[in-house]
Amino acid sequence: MSTQRQPAERTLETELFGRGISFNYSATWVGHSLLGLRLVMAWVFLQAGLSKWAEGGWGDPLAWSSAGFLNFAIADANPLAGLFAWFANYTAVVDPLVIFGQVLIGIALVTGTLVRFAAMMGALQMLFFWTAAWQGGLMAGFPVEHGYFVDSSFVYLLILFGLGAWGAGRVFGLDSRLEQTALAQQRPWLRYLLG
Repeated sequence: MSTQRQPAERTLETELFGRGISFNYSATWVGHSLLGLRLVMAWVFLQAGLSKWAEGGWGDPLAWSSAGFLNFAIADANPLAGLFAWFANYTAVVDPLVIFGQVLIGIALVTGTLVRFAAMMGALQMLFFWTAAWQGGLMAGFPVEHGYFVDSSFVYLLILFGLGAWGAGRVFGLDSRLEQTALAQQRPWLRYLLG
């Protein structure tokens, strides 16, 4: 008789667009995939933030600037070009938000701390990057480099949404411990940041 443990199967029952959906899934494989996706996204953010920080040397974390991108890389046909031109006037605020935001999001994802909050902030940053990549508007099909509508920023946005929705910080992350603290138990609203 084999004592090998079988993967735990669960059933997900939900409603999507007014239609009931039910399917079985392996809790074991979901756990592995959530951890893998969380660590990959952590790497993406840490690498991006640390490379920007190191660009000017570790002594000057703000030597990197978004000014060139905001002033010259946004297509004139982008319906949000004016918004990004406005951001270019405030690089003293935008630059630290990008650099330190990416580093802190990466650290939060690596450690599994405040994952829902980090995923939401990362998804917001990816939303800005995605809209900045538009080469045109709705009538043009929202073209982006090498295609239409979907680019890596959009994919990252959806992965971050999934990580937050599933509470991926509970998988080998500190969020599972933080949720057990008296502070979190007394403040149920914290569950929107943890997980």
